[in-house]
Amino acid sequence: MEDESRTAYHLVPEPWYRAQPADEAYLPEPFAQDGFVHLTHGVEPVLAAGNRYYRADARDYLLLIVDLEQITSDIRYEDPDRQFPHVYGPLDRAAIVAVQQVARADDGTFTGIA
Repeated sequence: MEDESRTAYHLVPEPWYRAQPADEAYLPEPFAQDGFVHLTHGVEPVLAAGNRYYRADARDYLLLIVDLEQITSDIRYEDPDRQFPHVYGPLDRAAIVAVQQVARADDGTFTGIA
């Protein structure tokens, strides 16, 4: 079981993630627009975020499991509950400790980890 205080999750379209060079730090598709990497503590909240923002995106999605202690970029919590760490820079590849397929229903709803 992961230590939730140091573990966070990130949803990414599988084609985008697979197209990134594996020997370079990871940046999500909307990084230039947002200026940070969105992370979430807990699987259920990250699935809820996927349903809120990406349900209409028909691409397959992956869940990156991230060890916050392995990130060298600045991490900030801008929500009072400290549920959503924002990483102001790329994710170090060493910080991505696992990658899992996300299960979805026919209507695009994120339902769990496959």
